[in-house]
Amino acid sequence: MSQAPSIPIDAPEPAAASRYRSLPQRTMSALVEASASINATLEIGVVLDAIVRSAAMVLHAEASSVLMLDRKRNKLIFRAAVGDRGDLLLGEEFDANLGIAGYVARTAEPVLVRSAAQDKRFFKGIDDKSSFSTRGLIAAPLVYRGETIGVVEVLNKIGGTFEQEDLELLQIFANLAANAAHNAQQHESVVRENRGLKETLKSHANFIGASPAMRQVLEMVQRVAGSNATVLLLGETGSGKEVTARQIHQLSPRREKAFIAINCAALPETLLESELFGHEKGAFTGAVASKMGRFELADQGTLFLDEIGDISASTQVKLLRVLQEKEFVRVGGTQTISTDTRILAATNRNLQVAMKEGAFREDLYYRLNVFPIEIPPLRQRREDIPLLVDHFTHLAAAQLRCACPPVSDEAMALLASYHWPGNIRELQNVMERAVLLADGQPIVGAHLPREITGDQTFMPQNKAESALWGTEKALILKALKEAGWNQSKAARALGISRDNLRYRIKKYEIEKG
Repeated sequence: MSQAPSIPIDAPEPAAASRYRSLPQRTMSALVEASASINATLEIGVVLDAIVRSAAMVLHAEASSVLMLDRKRNKLIFRAAVGDRGDLLLGEEFDANLGIAGYVARTAEPVLVRSAAQDKRFFKGIDDKSSFSTRGLIAAPLVYRGETIGVVEVLNKIGGTFEQEDLELLQIFANLAANAAHNAQQHESVVRENRGLKETLKSHANFIGASPAMRQVLEMVQRVAGSNATVLLLGETGSGKEVTARQIHQLSPRREKAFIAINCAALPETLLESELFGHEKGAFTGAVASKMGRFELADQGTLFLDEIGDISASTQVKLLRVLQEKEFVRVGGTQTISTDTRILAATNRNLQVAMKEGAFREDLYYRLNVFPIEIPPLRQRREDIPLLVDHFTHLAAAQLRCACPPVSDEAMALLASYHWPGNIRELQNVMERAVLLADGQPIVGAHLPREITGDQTFMPQNKAESALWGTEKALILKALKEAGWNQSKAARALGISRDNLRYRIKKYEIEKG
């Protein structure tokens, strides 16, 4: 079969230029419109959707699809599809050695197939999945700077069969689309990287501590980060186990790859296995397409399994196999998939007790407990509370777009003495609330929750302070009476916020007479 040569859009040869000029005006207009649509955004999903819709429109076809090439896994993945049941193909993937699309991806040659049934390269498995009947098709590679990044297919010419001029037109279209698809891929990569960077910055910020307990944790993190050892993080809820896991990943050779986190306690058994290992189409009700699991997504990166102590016996067996054999099978599948993933696990349970009770496998425990790190609760690292308070106050002020209020000695003393059952997570929430209530004024006891203040009455410590209290109390009482006990009016007259006034009313035990 004779093949039309690829047409570099940036520097067309004279013959190609002639081909452009020979296109009907209507077709040229459609190409220009398609190009504008394709290049109107950098969102990968929108770009690829525009490519398939424009291709089907320009070439008068029943269906069109874009398959992106994953070279590392040698897979072609449906990233966009239009036409009857095209939505069923999204996310589907198959071996890049299969089918006409696979041939185009391997050879970078465009293909015209007038009868799919008679072409030995045709892979019927895709039609079987979508219940679509392919009669004929044309396919062209998406080539960026000499490298094939995907394939665009157009199926079933409406009212006829595809001819050589259709293939040549698709080549022109593919050249237009390849650059946009590459740029969108790069944009997606940058967005993902920025998102990861923000998470990393957040995790670094949360990993604040100068206490001996936290210095010891940091030393252990630095010691294990450079290896591939499995790490088991132990500690109470909210103590910073995920933050520690992210720190290990960021200090590891895998830092450029994905960090994938999953809370094992948040999902029922069947859904958890699907999330971890992926599933094949039809594996269960609602599985309308194949799906990659977290182990595949974290390949060459790090997978963080939070609340590992809550997984079922069945999932424990499958997880043990991955740790031992470095391979797994998707739910409903038969193909063994290899993985190179570093495992970081965390739990707030005592796994040794769980083993004795028969709730946790002993062999899995020893596979996970290669390098345990105990994260101390906040009440055992009180020296770090002022540092954390300062950080979370500034963070909340930035998020709320307001001035960062100072924290009074009174409030800091209350924060430092509280037992913090919710640990760092609770402290962050408390400081965000306090910044909001302070309204630019110093954060005081009245801005803190009752469980921290203990509903205590604040008393003067000496005669001078007692005299000051008496003067301030009298001024507040006078302002309240003049405002008819309207706290908002009284606060404005005193030049303070209403929340600040409420705090002082409570502090001085002022009651309406």
